[in-house]
Parts: sequence; C-alpha cells; structure tokens
Amino acid sequence: MRAILLTPGDRVLLMRVDYGSGDWWITPGGGVEPGETPEETLRRELAEELGFTLPALGPLVWKRQVMMTLHQHRWRQSEDYFLIETPEFVPRVLNAPEAATFREFRWWSPPELRHTTERVAPAGLLRIILDYRECGPPNGPLHLEIVEN
Repeated sequence: MRAILLTPGDRVLLMRVDYGSGDWWITPGGGVEPGETPEETLRRELAEELGFTLPALGPLVWKRQVMMTLHQHRWRQSEDYFLIETPEFVPRVLNAPEAATFREFRWWSPPELRHTTERVAPAGLLRIILDYRECGPPNGPLHLEIVEN
C-alpha cells in the first residue's frame, strides 16, 4: 500500500531511498501484514515512516505491479496507491524497520516533478495528481501499470 500525500497547493511528499541499486524517490507506504486492511496498513506505515496520523483513507487512484531484482532475489510487488489530502508537515521517522534505506524527505511541486531527471516511482505520478485534480477520483476499474526492472 502506498500513499500519495497531497497538499492543497498540489505538493506531494516523496522519500528518497536506496535499496542498493541507486536512489529512487517514492511515495511512503509498505507491505501488508497478515490480516491488515489497506487502511490499517497505511496507518501503521505512515506512523512508522513519517510520524503521520492518517485522518482517513482517501480514494484508490493507481495500481501497479513491479518485477525487480533486489539483493540477488527476484521480487514481484503489487502496489495500490491511495491519495490522501493533507496540509504540509515535517516528516520524522519513528520506527520504520527499513529506515536505513531512507535518505531524505521532500515536498515536490508539479513543475519540479515535470522537470526532474531523478528517478521517481511511479513514473506517472504527476499525471495521476493532475488527473485527480481535474477529474476527481477515478471511476470504474483502474488500469494496472506493470513495471519490470
């Protein structure tokens, strides 16, 4: 589960991480523990990674499946992206097991996302945000983005 944390001024919070293959800017979130709902997963992950209390689960706006090699193992990861509107805040890692992979947090504006040469995941994040602002939450089934690294 992933959270697209979006301010009223359309800034989105990303975390710069390095899992051994170089830096990526990603949205906060993580894996589902047994028996967790999407909301419970995001509540736990956002509290651990950002010190953020999830007010309510926003709409599901994107689905992605990633195939990657990490530490000599092949992984398939399914990600659901929920958009959560929030005022800007200062993130602070409380108890994230993967905290050693975090490099920094940053609020990005749409022009910064549009012009960056850094790796951002999902690659279509700006389009997701712009579509949401223009049309609201998606209606009907979501397209599944499939990425193979």
